[in-house]
Amino acid sequence: MAFYLGIDFGTSGARAIAIDAGAEIQTIAHYPLDTQTPESWQTALFDLLEQIPVEIRREMKAIAIDGTSSTVLLCDRTGTPVAETILYNDARGSSVMDSLQTIAPPNHPAISATSSLAKLLWYARHDRIHHSAFHRVSTTGLFFLHQADWLSFLLHGQIGISDYHNALKLGYDPQVGFYPSWLLEGIAPLFQKVLPYLPHIVKPGSRIGEVTAEMGDRFELPPECYVCAGTTDSIAAFLASGAREPGEAVTSLGSTLVLKLLSRDRVDDARYGIYSHRLDPPALPARQGTLWLTGGASNTGGAVLRQFFTDTELTELSAQINPDRESPLQYYPLIFPGDRFPINNPNLPPRLDPRPDTPAEFLHGLLESIARIEARGYQLLQELGATTLKQVYTAGGGAKNPTWTAIRQRYLRVNVATSANTEAAYGTALLALKSDPQVRDPLSR
Repeated sequence: MAFYLGIDFGTSGARAIAIDAGAEIQTIAHYPLDTQTPESWQTALFDLLEQIPVEIRREMKAIAIDGTSSTVLLCDRTGTPVAETILYNDARGSSVMDSLQTIAPPNHPAISATSSLAKLLWYARHDRIHHSAFHRVSTTGLFFLHQADWLSFLLHGQIGISDYHNALKLGYDPQVGFYPSWLLEGIAPLFQKVLPYLPHIVKPGSRIGEVTAEMGDRFELPPECYVCAGTTDSIAAFLASGAREPGEAVTSLGSTLVLKLLSRDRVDDARYGIYSHRLDPPALPARQGTLWLTGGASNTGGAVLRQFFTDTELTELSAQINPDRESPLQYYPLIFPGDRFPINNPNLPPRLDPRPDTPAEFLHGLLESIARIEARGYQLLQELGATTLKQVYTAGGGAKNPTWTAIRQRYLRVNVATSANTEAAYGTALLALKSDPQVRDPLSR
Protein backbone atom coordinates (compact mmCIF):
# COMPACT_ATOMS: atom_id res chain seq x y z
CA MET A 1 0.00 0.00 0.00
CA ALA A 2 1.29 3.47 -0.90
CA PHE A 3 1.17 6.57 1.31
CA TYR A 4 1.74 10.26 0.61
CA LEU A 5 2.94 12.82 3.17
CA GLY A 6 2.22 16.52 3.34
CA ILE A 7 4.08 18.72 5.81
CA ASP A 8 2.92 22.24 6.61
CA PHE A 9 5.06 24.91 8.25
CA GLY A 10 2.72 27.67 9.38
CA THR A 11 3.02 30.76 11.52
CA SER A 12 2.70 29.01 14.87
CA GLY A 13 3.41 25.35 14.32
CA ALA A 14 4.20 22.51 11.94
CA ARG A 15 1.88 19.65 10.97
CA ALA A 16 2.16 16.48 8.94
CA ILE A 17 -0.62 14.41 7.39
CA ALA A 18 -0.19 11.08 5.64
CA ILE A 19 -2.89 9.96 3.21
CA ASP A 20 -3.43 6.84 1.15
CA ALA A 21 -4.09 6.61 -2.60
CA GLY A 22 -7.77 7.35 -1.96
CA ALA A 23 -6.87 10.65 -0.21
CA GLU A 24 -8.01 9.25 3.14
CA ILE A 25 -6.08 10.51 6.18
CA GLN A 26 -4.06 7.77 7.87
CA THR A 27 -2.17 9.72 10.53
CA ILE A 28 -1.62 13.29 11.74
CA ALA A 29 1.38 14.74 13.59
CA HIS A 30 1.87 18.15 15.21
CA TYR A 31 4.87 20.13 16.43
CA PRO A 32 4.64 23.59 18.09
CA LEU A 33 7.00 26.29 16.87
CA ASP A 34 7.84 28.67 19.67
CA THR A 35 10.64 30.15 17.58
CA GLN A 36 11.06 30.57 13.84
CA THR A 37 14.66 29.66 13.02
CA PRO A 38 16.23 27.14 10.64
CA GLU A 39 17.31 25.11 13.65
CA SER A 40 13.75 24.93 15.02
CA TRP A 41 12.39 24.09 11.54
CA GLN A 42 14.82 21.21 11.15
CA THR A 43 13.98 19.90 14.61
CA ALA A 44 10.28 20.11 13.79
CA LEU A 45 10.70 18.38 10.44
CA PHE A 46 12.60 15.45 11.89
CA ASP A 47 10.26 15.16 14.86
CA LEU A 48 7.22 15.07 12.57
CA LEU A 49 8.77 12.33 10.47
CA GLU A 50 9.48 10.30 13.59
CA GLN A 51 5.85 10.70 14.71
CA ILE A 52 4.62 9.01 11.53
CA PRO A 53 4.12 5.28 12.29
CA VAL A 54 7.00 3.26 10.91
CA GLU A 55 4.69 0.95 8.96
CA ILE A 56 3.49 4.03 7.01
CA ARG A 57 6.99 5.43 6.56
CA ARG A 58 8.17 2.15 5.04
CA GLU A 59 5.50 2.45 2.34
CA MET A 60 5.86 6.19 1.73
CA LYS A 61 5.70 7.05 -1.97
CA ALA A 62 6.07 10.84 -1.97
CA ILE A 63 6.56 13.85 0.35
CA ALA A 64 5.77 17.52 -0.21
CA ILE A 65 6.35 20.52 2.08
CA ASP A 66 4.73 23.94 2.25
CA GLY A 67 6.07 26.99 4.09
CA THR A 68 5.11 30.54 4.91
CA SER A 69 5.20 32.81 1.89
CA SER A 70 8.31 35.00 1.56
CA THR A 71 10.14 33.53 4.55
CA VAL A 72 13.68 33.47 3.16
CA LEU A 73 17.28 32.66 3.98
CA LEU A 74 20.74 32.74 2.41
CA CYS A 75 22.74 29.49 2.44
CA ASP A 76 26.02 28.12 1.21
CA ARG A 77 26.16 25.08 -1.06
CA THR A 78 25.87 22.72 1.91
CA GLY A 79 22.57 24.34 2.90
CA THR A 80 24.07 26.05 5.95
CA PRO A 81 22.47 29.46 6.60
CA VAL A 82 25.07 32.24 6.41
CA ALA A 83 22.88 35.26 7.18
CA GLU A 84 19.91 36.20 9.29
CA THR A 85 16.67 34.47 8.30
CA ILE A 86 13.88 36.94 7.43
CA LEU A 87 10.31 35.86 8.21
CA TYR A 88 7.14 36.21 6.12
CA ASN A 89 5.78 39.25 8.00
CA ASP A 90 9.07 41.11 8.44
CA ALA A 91 8.66 44.51 6.78
CA ARG A 92 12.29 45.60 6.91
CA GLY A 93 12.08 45.63 3.12
CA SER A 94 10.40 49.02 3.44
CA SER A 95 13.93 50.43 3.65
CA VAL A 96 14.71 49.24 0.09
CA MET A 97 11.42 50.20 -1.57
CA ASP A 98 13.24 52.89 -3.58
CA SER A 99 15.45 50.25 -5.24
CA LEU A 100 12.57 47.81 -5.57
CA GLN A 101 10.32 50.29 -7.34
CA THR A 102 13.17 51.21 -9.67
CA ILE A 103 13.80 47.59 -10.64
CA ALA A 104 10.32 46.07 -10.84
CA PRO A 105 7.54 47.04 -13.27
CA PRO A 106 4.63 49.05 -11.84
CA ASN A 107 2.07 47.05 -9.85
CA HIS A 108 4.21 43.90 -9.79
CA PRO A 109 3.47 41.44 -6.90
CA ALA A 110 7.07 41.77 -5.72
CA ILE A 111 6.59 45.46 -4.91
CA SER A 112 5.89 44.96 -1.23
CA ALA A 113 7.93 45.52 1.91
CA THR A 114 7.45 41.84 2.83
CA SER A 115 8.12 40.26 -0.59
CA SER A 116 10.95 37.82 -1.21
CA LEU A 117 12.54 40.29 -3.62
CA ALA A 118 12.44 43.10 -1.05
CA LYS A 119 14.25 40.83 1.37
CA LEU A 120 16.83 39.89 -1.25
CA LEU A 121 17.51 43.58 -1.82
CA TRP A 122 17.72 44.11 1.92
CA TYR A 123 20.41 41.43 2.07
CA ALA A 124 22.29 43.29 -0.66
CA ARG A 125 22.10 46.61 1.18
CA HIS A 126 22.77 45.22 4.67
CA ASP A 127 25.55 42.72 4.31
CA ARG A 128 25.34 40.51 7.41
CA ILE A 129 27.64 37.79 6.08
CA HIS A 130 30.70 37.50 8.28
CA HIS A 131 34.12 37.48 6.65
CA SER A 132 34.74 33.79 7.19
CA ALA A 133 31.33 32.91 5.80
CA PHE A 134 31.90 35.18 2.79
CA HIS A 135 35.24 33.52 2.09
CA ARG A 136 33.47 30.15 2.04
CA VAL A 137 30.60 31.18 -0.23
CA SER A 138 32.83 33.17 -2.56
CA THR A 139 34.20 29.88 -3.87
CA THR A 140 31.27 27.49 -3.38
CA GLY A 141 28.27 29.72 -4.09
CA LEU A 142 25.53 31.52 -2.21
CA PHE A 143 21.90 30.41 -2.54
CA PHE A 144 18.71 32.38 -1.89
CA LEU A 145 15.98 30.02 -0.68
CA HIS A 146 12.47 30.05 0.70
CA GLN A 147 11.51 28.14 3.83
CA ALA A 148 9.86 25.29 1.91
CA ASP A 149 12.85 25.09 -0.48
CA TRP A 150 15.31 24.67 2.37
CA LEU A 151 13.23 22.10 4.25
CA SER A 152 12.76 20.05 1.08
CA PHE A 153 16.51 20.25 0.47
CA LEU A 154 17.11 18.56 3.83
CA LEU A 155 15.28 15.53 2.43
CA HIS A 156 16.38 15.37 -1.23
CA GLY A 157 19.80 17.02 -0.97
CA GLN A 158 19.60 19.16 -4.13
CA ILE A 159 20.30 22.79 -3.25
CA GLY A 160 18.60 25.68 -5.03
CA ILE A 161 15.22 24.36 -6.22
CA SER A 162 11.90 26.10 -5.66
CA ASP A 163 8.36 26.18 -7.05
CA TYR A 164 6.56 28.96 -8.87
CA HIS A 165 4.20 29.61 -5.96
CA ASN A 166 6.97 30.45 -3.52
CA ALA A 167 8.93 32.30 -6.22
CA LEU A 168 6.14 34.63 -7.36
CA LYS A 169 7.11 37.44 -4.99
CA LEU A 170 10.74 36.97 -5.92
CA GLY A 171 9.84 38.17 -9.40
CA TYR A 172 9.52 34.87 -11.26
CA ASP A 173 6.90 35.02 -14.03
CA PRO A 174 4.72 31.87 -13.89
CA GLN A 175 2.90 32.80 -17.10
CA VAL A 176 6.00 32.59 -19.31
CA GLY A 177 8.06 30.33 -17.06
CA PHE A 178 11.29 32.23 -16.40
CA TYR A 179 12.91 35.06 -14.45
CA PRO A 180 12.38 38.31 -16.38
CA SER A 181 15.33 40.33 -17.60
CA TRP A 182 14.41 43.31 -15.40
CA LEU A 183 15.01 41.13 -12.33
CA LEU A 184 18.32 39.61 -13.40
CA GLU A 185 19.72 42.89 -14.68
CA GLY A 186 18.40 44.87 -11.73
CA ILE A 187 19.82 42.87 -8.83
CA ALA A 188 23.30 42.15 -10.22
CA PRO A 189 24.78 45.64 -9.55
CA LEU A 190 23.43 45.65 -5.99
CA PHE A 191 25.60 42.79 -4.71
CA GLN A 192 29.16 44.00 -4.30
CA LYS A 193 30.52 40.65 -3.16
CA VAL A 194 28.69 37.52 -4.25
CA LEU A 195 25.50 37.48 -6.30
CA PRO A 196 23.32 34.71 -4.85
CA TYR A 197 21.98 31.98 -7.08
CA LEU A 198 18.26 32.37 -7.56
CA PRO A 199 16.45 29.03 -7.21
CA HIS A 200 15.68 26.88 -10.22
CA ILE A 201 11.90 26.91 -10.54
CA VAL A 202 9.67 23.90 -11.15
CA LYS A 203 5.93 23.27 -11.08
CA PRO A 204 4.44 22.76 -7.60
CA GLY A 205 3.95 19.07 -6.98
CA SER A 206 6.51 17.96 -9.57
CA ARG A 207 9.13 15.40 -8.58
CA ILE A 208 12.50 16.80 -7.53
CA GLY A 209 14.36 13.71 -6.39
CA GLU A 210 14.38 10.72 -4.12
CA VAL A 211 15.13 11.09 -0.42
CA THR A 212 18.83 10.90 0.35
CA ALA A 213 20.26 7.66 1.64
CA GLU A 214 20.90 9.33 4.98
CA MET A 215 17.26 10.41 5.36
CA GLY A 216 16.03 7.06 4.12
CA ASP A 217 18.10 5.17 6.68
CA ARG A 218 17.29 7.53 9.54
CA PHE A 219 13.51 7.46 9.07
CA GLU A 220 13.10 4.06 7.39
CA LEU A 221 11.83 5.58 4.16
CA PRO A 222 12.06 3.44 1.01
CA PRO A 223 14.77 4.48 -1.48
CA GLU A 224 12.12 5.10 -4.15
CA CYS A 225 10.31 7.67 -1.96
CA TYR A 226 10.60 10.97 -3.78
CA VAL A 227 10.30 14.58 -2.65
CA CYS A 228 7.99 16.88 -4.61
CA ALA A 229 8.15 20.61 -5.10
CA GLY A 230 6.01 22.29 -2.49
CA THR A 231 3.92 25.44 -2.24
CA THR A 232 3.01 28.16 0.26
CA ASP A 233 0.93 27.48 3.37
CA SER A 234 -2.05 29.53 2.16
CA ILE A 235 -2.19 27.77 -1.21
CA ALA A 236 -1.95 24.43 0.58
CA ALA A 237 -4.98 25.49 2.65
CA PHE A 238 -6.81 26.28 -0.57
CA LEU A 239 -5.99 22.87 -2.04
CA ALA A 240 -7.27 21.20 1.14
CA SER A 241 -10.55 23.11 1.09
CA GLY A 242 -12.35 21.31 -1.71
CA ALA A 243 -12.61 24.46 -3.85
CA ARG A 244 -12.15 23.57 -7.52
CA GLU A 245 -14.37 25.86 -9.62
CA PRO A 246 -13.85 29.48 -10.77
CA GLY A 247 -15.59 31.81 -8.32
CA GLU A 248 -14.89 29.60 -5.34
CA ALA A 249 -12.64 31.10 -2.69
CA VAL A 250 -10.90 30.21 0.53
CA THR A 251 -10.41 32.52 3.49
CA SER A 252 -7.72 31.33 5.89
CA LEU A 253 -8.52 32.66 9.36
CA GLY A 254 -5.31 31.87 11.15
CA SER A 255 -2.87 34.26 12.77
CA THR A 256 -3.37 36.40 9.69
CA LEU A 257 -6.20 36.79 7.17
CA VAL A 258 -5.51 35.31 3.72
CA LEU A 259 -7.94 35.46 0.78
CA LYS A 260 -7.68 33.23 -2.30
CA LEU A 261 -10.23 33.43 -5.14
CA LEU A 262 -10.06 31.00 -8.05
CA SER A 263 -10.32 33.09 -11.20
CA ARG A 264 -10.26 32.60 -14.95
CA ASP A 265 -8.24 35.80 -15.25
CA ARG A 266 -5.03 36.88 -13.63
CA VAL A 267 -5.20 39.97 -11.40
CA ASP A 268 -2.07 41.68 -10.06
CA ASP A 269 -2.02 45.11 -8.46
CA ALA A 270 0.74 46.01 -6.03
CA ARG A 271 -1.12 49.16 -5.00
CA TYR A 272 -3.46 46.94 -2.99
CA GLY A 273 -1.18 43.99 -2.24
CA ILE A 274 -3.01 41.80 -4.80
CA TYR A 275 -1.25 39.03 -6.70
CA SER A 276 -2.16 35.87 -8.61
CA HIS A 277 -0.66 32.41 -8.43
CA ARG A 278 -0.82 30.07 -11.40
CA LEU A 279 -2.77 26.93 -10.59
CA ASP A 280 -2.45 24.00 -12.96
CA PRO A 281 -3.29 20.31 -12.88
CA PRO A 282 -2.43 18.25 -10.85
CA ALA A 283 -3.46 20.87 -8.28
CA LEU A 284 -6.80 21.12 -10.11
CA PRO A 285 -8.79 18.59 -12.17
CA ALA A 286 -7.32 18.36 -15.69
CA ARG A 287 -10.54 19.60 -17.31
CA GLN A 288 -10.07 23.02 -15.73
CA GLY A 289 -6.76 23.77 -17.41
CA THR A 290 -4.80 26.75 -16.12
CA LEU A 291 -6.59 29.05 -13.68
CA TRP A 292 -5.35 31.82 -11.41
CA LEU A 293 -5.53 31.94 -7.65
CA THR A 294 -5.82 35.64 -7.00
CA GLY A 295 -5.85 37.28 -3.61
CA GLY A 296 -3.86 38.84 -0.85
CA ALA A 297 -2.86 38.55 2.79
CA SER A 298 -3.68 40.95 5.60
CA ASN A 299 -1.86 41.23 8.91
CA THR A 300 -5.19 41.31 10.72
CA GLY A 301 -6.60 38.02 12.01
CA GLY A 302 -6.42 35.60 14.86
CA ALA A 303 -3.16 36.89 16.28
CA VAL A 304 -4.92 40.13 17.20
CA LEU A 305 -7.75 38.23 18.91
CA ARG A 306 -5.28 36.18 20.93
CA GLN A 307 -3.63 39.37 22.10
CA PHE A 308 -6.79 40.08 24.11
CA PHE A 309 -8.58 36.76 24.64
CA THR A 310 -7.83 33.13 25.46
CA ASP A 311 -9.40 30.32 23.43
CA THR A 312 -11.92 29.72 26.20
CA GLU A 313 -12.85 33.41 26.35
CA LEU A 314 -13.26 33.54 22.57
CA THR A 315 -15.72 30.65 22.71
CA GLU A 316 -17.69 31.96 25.69
CA LEU A 317 -17.84 35.58 24.55
CA SER A 318 -18.72 34.68 20.95
CA ALA A 319 -21.82 32.89 22.29
CA GLN A 320 -22.96 36.22 23.79
CA ILE A 321 -22.83 38.05 20.46
CA ASN A 322 -25.82 38.46 18.16
CA PRO A 323 -24.25 38.02 14.71
CA ASP A 324 -27.26 39.60 12.98
CA ARG A 325 -26.65 42.92 14.73
CA GLU A 326 -23.94 45.12 13.25
CA SER A 327 -21.35 46.43 15.70
CA PRO A 328 -20.91 50.23 15.55
CA LEU A 329 -17.18 49.89 16.29
CA GLN A 330 -14.93 50.69 13.34
CA TYR A 331 -11.59 49.03 14.08
CA TYR A 332 -8.60 48.10 11.94
CA PRO A 333 -7.21 45.28 14.12
CA LEU A 334 -3.43 44.96 13.89
CA ILE A 335 -0.76 43.99 16.42
CA PHE A 336 1.89 46.21 14.84
CA PRO A 337 1.67 49.04 12.31
CA GLY A 338 1.48 48.00 8.68
CA ASP A 339 -0.76 45.96 6.44
CA ARG A 340 -0.44 44.30 3.05
CA PHE A 341 -4.01 43.88 1.73
CA PRO A 342 -6.53 45.30 0.96
CA ILE A 343 -4.54 48.34 2.10
CA ASN A 344 -0.87 48.01 1.20
CA ASN A 345 0.74 50.40 3.66
CA PRO A 346 3.70 49.32 5.85
CA ASN A 347 2.95 52.22 8.20
CA LEU A 348 -0.80 51.75 8.61
CA PRO A 349 -1.53 52.25 12.33
CA PRO A 350 -3.65 49.77 14.32
CA ARG A 351 -7.09 51.12 15.21
CA LEU A 352 -8.46 49.53 18.39
CA ASP A 353 -10.28 52.41 20.04
CA PRO A 354 -12.72 53.21 21.52
CA ARG A 355 -12.73 50.30 23.94
CA PRO A 356 -16.28 49.39 25.08
CA ASP A 357 -17.17 48.51 28.66
CA THR A 358 -17.82 44.79 28.11
CA PRO A 359 -15.42 42.20 26.62
CA ALA A 360 -18.20 40.76 24.44
CA GLU A 361 -18.81 44.14 22.78
CA PHE A 362 -15.07 44.53 22.20
CA LEU A 363 -14.83 41.07 20.63
CA HIS A 364 -17.92 41.82 18.52
CA GLY A 365 -16.19 44.91 17.19
CA LEU A 366 -13.03 42.98 16.38
CA LEU A 367 -14.86 40.15 14.60
CA GLU A 368 -17.01 42.62 12.69
CA SER A 369 -14.02 44.69 11.64
CA ILE A 370 -12.03 41.69 10.40
CA ALA A 371 -15.10 40.55 8.46
CA ARG A 372 -15.35 44.03 6.95
CA ILE A 373 -11.70 43.83 5.82
CA GLU A 374 -12.35 40.40 4.30
CA ALA A 375 -15.41 41.63 2.39
CA ARG A 376 -13.52 44.66 1.09
CA GLY A 377 -10.75 42.34 -0.09
CA TYR A 378 -13.08 40.16 -2.17
CA GLN A 379 -14.90 43.22 -3.49
CA LEU A 380 -11.62 44.72 -4.64
CA LEU A 381 -10.55 41.52 -6.40
CA GLN A 382 -13.76 41.51 -8.42
CA GLU A 383 -13.53 45.22 -9.22
CA LEU A 384 -10.10 44.57 -10.73
CA GLY A 385 -11.30 41.74 -12.98
CA ALA A 386 -11.38 38.49 -11.00
CA THR A 387 -14.20 35.97 -11.47
CA THR A 388 -17.36 36.80 -9.52
CA LEU A 389 -17.39 35.35 -6.00
CA LYS A 390 -19.94 32.55 -5.53
CA GLN A 391 -18.75 30.47 -2.56
CA VAL A 392 -16.32 30.95 0.33
CA TYR A 393 -14.70 28.09 2.20
CA THR A 394 -13.01 28.82 5.52
CA ALA A 395 -9.80 27.31 6.84
CA GLY A 396 -7.81 27.99 9.99
CA GLY A 397 -8.87 28.32 13.60
CA GLY A 398 -11.52 30.94 12.81
CA ALA A 399 -13.49 28.34 10.85
CA LYS A 400 -14.58 26.83 14.19
CA ASN A 401 -16.36 30.00 15.36
CA PRO A 402 -20.03 29.93 14.20
CA THR A 403 -20.67 33.50 15.35
CA TRP A 404 -17.83 34.81 13.25
CA THR A 405 -19.04 32.73 10.29
CA ALA A 406 -22.50 34.28 10.53
CA ILE A 407 -21.04 37.80 10.70
CA ARG A 408 -18.84 37.13 7.69
CA GLN A 409 -21.71 35.70 5.66
CA ARG A 410 -23.70 38.87 6.32
CA TYR A 411 -20.89 40.90 4.75
CA LEU A 412 -19.91 38.52 1.94
CA ARG A 413 -23.49 37.75 0.81
CA VAL A 414 -22.55 34.30 -0.48
CA ASN A 415 -22.58 30.93 1.23
CA VAL A 416 -19.76 30.51 3.75
CA ALA A 417 -18.81 26.92 4.59
CA THR A 418 -16.04 25.19 6.47
CA SER A 419 -13.38 23.72 4.19
CA ALA A 420 -13.63 20.02 3.45
CA ASN A 421 -10.34 19.78 5.28
CA THR A 422 -8.98 22.75 7.23
CA GLU A 423 -5.38 21.51 7.54
CA ALA A 424 -2.90 22.96 5.03
CA ALA A 425 -0.84 19.78 5.45
CA TYR A 426 -3.70 17.86 3.82
CA GLY A 427 -3.50 20.11 0.75
CA THR A 428 0.23 19.51 0.54
CA ALA A 429 -0.35 15.76 0.90
CA LEU A 430 -2.70 16.01 -2.09
CA LEU A 431 0.13 17.61 -4.09
CA ALA A 432 2.31 14.62 -3.26
CA LEU A 433 -0.49 12.19 -4.14
CA LYS A 434 -1.32 13.84 -7.47
CA SER A 435 2.33 13.75 -8.49
CA ASP A 436 2.01 9.97 -8.80
CA PRO A 437 0.97 9.23 -12.42
CA GLN A 438 -0.35 5.83 -11.37
CA VAL A 439 -3.02 7.33 -9.09
CA ARG A 440 -6.29 8.76 -10.43
CA ASP A 441 -7.34 11.98 -8.73
CA PRO A 442 -9.82 10.83 -6.07
CA LEU A 443 -11.22 14.36 -5.57
CA SER A 444 -11.98 15.28 -9.19
CA ARG A 445 -15.57 16.26 -9.80
